[in-house]
Amino acid sequence: MTANETLTLLACQIEIPPMTTTAERDAHLSVSAAKVRGQLDQAENKVDLVVLPELSSIDYSRETFSRLDEIAEPLQGASFEVWREVAKEKGVFISYGFARAAEGGPYISVGVVGPDGEMRGHYDKLHLAQYGASMEKEYFNRGKHLFTFEVNGFRLSPIICYDIRIPELARALVVDHGVDVILHCGAYFRDESFHTWHPFAVARALENQVYFLSLNRAGTNYGNSLFCLPWQDENTPPVNFAETAEDFREISLDRATLQKARKDYTFLKDRLEDYRIEVLTA
Repeated sequence: MTANETLTLLACQIEIPPMTTTAERDAHLSVSAAKVRGQLDQAENKVDLVVLPELSSIDYSRETFSRLDEIAEPLQGASFEVWREVAKEKGVFISYGFARAAEGGPYISVGVVGPDGEMRGHYDKLHLAQYGASMEKEYFNRGKHLFTFEVNGFRLSPIICYDIRIPELARALVVDHGVDVILHCGAYFRDESFHTWHPFAVARALENQVYFLSLNRAGTNYGNSLFCLPWQDENTPPVNFAETAEDFREISLDRATLQKARKDYTFLKDRLEDYRIEVLTA
């Protein structure tokens, strides 16, 4: 790896309509693909990776989830077919969210397709949210594996929404698996937990010294996506997306910024190997 490596993301805070049928899902996929094609055509730089939110193929609602028998899809289902065509046409990687039907499922999943149109892998959400507006344990099962992939010499890994609140996951991805960029895709509804989300994103980026994209869907009750650098202060704040509207952001990452943060602030180097040490009590 070299210090001048760069990676350009197109982060897509898209709106997702209500739906209860596969026909409505597929119509939404077609509209989303057209939007992404348009954004790629007018991008200032060559985009390497397109990122979409959690469950970007379907609505997040009880009405939709009650129809998962119909709307959930196999790994290489309708969402894969749509995004593989865009990936091949535009020469990009695409990370997208969908409800995955499989043995032991359904799962809240992220799939990644490469510029050749081939599936690079998938991640099933490890931690299911069941508070506020979330009701995932009633409809989904949790995943059992991690997933990393590489683009332009950067190692990336997807995590999903509630995963951000379990610090061990992000730390394991960085320390044990050498991840440089965490793609945190969510469906953050404006319930009582909404305003606690951004501090978690900033903390995960700083404590693990990684690039951290925290991408929400658009809409009246959603929005406010965030992109965090491996070091942030009053002079280098996070990138804030639109409050509720659709927002497509072209974001460039470079290896030198990552290396400088880890050189100047030695958080990771200064960690003890094991904190199960003697405890003195009064």
